[in-house]
Amino acid sequence: MGARQASRDGDRRIGRRALLVGGAAVAAGTAVLARDELSGLWWRAPGVAKPRKEGEVDYAGARWVAASDANWRRADRPDDYGIDMVIVHVTQGSFAGAVRAFQNPAHQAATHYIVGRDGRVTQMIRELDVAYHAGNRSYNERSIGIEHEGFVDRPEDFTDAMYTASARLTAGICARYDIPVDREHIIGHVEVPGTDHTDPGPHWDWDRYLRLVRRAATTPA
Repeated sequence: MGARQASRDGDRRIGRRALLVGGAAVAAGTAVLARDELSGLWWRAPGVAKPRKEGEVDYAGARWVAASDANWRRADRPDDYGIDMVIVHVTQGSFAGAVRAFQNPAHQAATHYIVGRDGRVTQMIRELDVAYHAGNRSYNERSIGIEHEGFVDRPEDFTDAMYTASARLTAGICARYDIPVDREHIIGHVEVPGTDHTDPGPHWDWDRYLRLVRRAATTPA
């Protein structure tokens, strides 16, 4: 990852925290490092990679299209970073435009999912990885980002199909990571500390959305 990519996420390189590989002795102080830091470092060692299947999705209703690896950071969530939040975004553009942007390494940002006005869902980053979507390192590490096609000032863009599909997606995420279905854990991009974004905007119906998420959580697939 280049310097620009790291700064986008607010991330730091491992540096002095890196695990020593080979015959080097592990410093005595290593034992007192936080468990979440240690558990997340093993895959960073040279030649070690967590097994993954190309094109695999975390949500059965999604189509896989890979984002540029400049727009996310490899991780092993929830083992290294616990997931306790879903962040709702709006694309301020078309579905296709968002896909193109997330495939562009110069964009330096992407969400895990995009939901279209017609209800289609595309996954571009695995849930176990950290997407650069919130503009806040801590929130990136602990959240799943969902982008919604449309514009914040056009309520007609938030269709029934979109709300329904997104609610099913969020219900599945909440079930996987035991996330409470409430406004403390399902938030808008505007609520992330330090952000300059306003999405999902005043026309996003939070009461309706949470009702649909709760209903989807109790409805058999």
